[in-house]
Amino acid sequence: MEGFEDEDTNCVSVHFPRAVNSKFTTTLSFTSPSEKRAMPTYRAIDQNGAVVDSNCKSLGISDEEVLKIYHSMLTISIMDPIMYQAQRQGRLSFYMVSAGEEGIAVGSASALKGGRPGEEGDKGDVIFAQYREAGVFAYRGFTLDEFMNQLFTNRLDKGQGRNMPVHYGSRELNIHTISSPLATQIPQAAGAAYALKLQHLQNPEDVPRRAVACYFGEGAASEGDFHAALNIAATRNCPVIFICRNNGFAISTPTLEQYRGDGIASRGIGYGIDTIRVDGNDVFAVREATLRAREMALEGDMKPVLIEAMSYRVSHHSTSDDSSKYREVREVETWKRKDNPITRLRKWMENKGIWSEEKEQEAQKWIKADVLKAFNKAEKEKRPPIRALFEDIYEEVTEEQVEQMKKLKDVLERYPGEYDVENYEGGRGSLNTE
Repeated sequence: MEGFEDEDTNCVSVHFPRAVNSKFTTTLSFTSPSEKRAMPTYRAIDQNGAVVDSNCKSLGISDEEVLKIYHSMLTISIMDPIMYQAQRQGRLSFYMVSAGEEGIAVGSASALKGGRPGEEGDKGDVIFAQYREAGVFAYRGFTLDEFMNQLFTNRLDKGQGRNMPVHYGSRELNIHTISSPLATQIPQAAGAAYALKLQHLQNPEDVPRRAVACYFGEGAASEGDFHAALNIAATRNCPVIFICRNNGFAISTPTLEQYRGDGIASRGIGYGIDTIRVDGNDVFAVREATLRAREMALEGDMKPVLIEAMSYRVSHHSTSDDSSKYREVREVETWKRKDNPITRLRKWMENKGIWSEEKEQEAQKWIKADVLKAFNKAEKEKRPPIRALFEDIYEEVTEEQVEQMKKLKDVLERYPGEYDVENYEGGRGSLNTE
């Protein structure tokens, strides 16, 4: 330990590790959160689509990029109600909509590097999503056919029907497959960021710096995985951008019952992580914050950054939830009218002269047609082969699994009336082991 001259006692004292800037005092005083101001919320445009900062001459984004962002957001907003109703009709088992939070997903995705193979010369930044990031997938190039194949878990689903609907994933887009257990992706993202950092340090000439973006809700921030992830990311200087969607509810639990501190942002500060709070309904604020966060994460020795994006979950948590049981319907309707990321961006575009009511109607018409076309095509496809139950567990199907396939085939053949396998690709024939 190094010594320093204590001003109060005029004697040499030592400082404690990681508290080098903390001076000794003879005043017994506890720091109270109520004495601290809440962290401000950064925004670029208001609810009317007007730029807030009168000194800002440009938002630094092309019209082409804005249109791509808007198209991605609009696509998700049109697909969501169609698929929600499809679940209610029993045509798929589960669905979650992104209403009110499209700006967070698309705005941040537009600031990250990567997409389809070859776009960046490498696979770009890595993404760990939760389950309300359909906009991230849409912006990166996940097609409507890919959405529908996963939702209907048909034979064209790259996950071979092993995941429940909305649990998308794409190796091509460098987006890890979504998993249901809450917050598990957060420490995984920290570990992946550390791995990318080590790969770059071992071969800096050939391996570029890449960041990891990790999405989660404020409810997930109550899990132990969240705290473990932030701590290891901070101590190992992992280039990961933690993006928290604070939408006001963890299923039925409002934020007032979830925590007492200053949101999730204060936790980033507590772990020594550079943190910002942004208006999640302002796609430009989210984009700008993510752009800067990525620069910060990759510069120098690299480090993690936390973004808390404030929004409101307009929809039910999922098709398994009825939010009218724990919040007033008029509260939701008020938020729909008062602030919406899509409406806000549309107003900005109209003010700038690059969008109009005519273009809006035309876009909604052909996007809806494309969604329904992909919907109908995916619903008619057969299910993955039954054999897929046993594949991709080990590098090769084991002898034990071969025996299990034989036994399953025998059961299906002995009780044909009990098991309808005709809608599965190859039927029971897919279990042939010869």
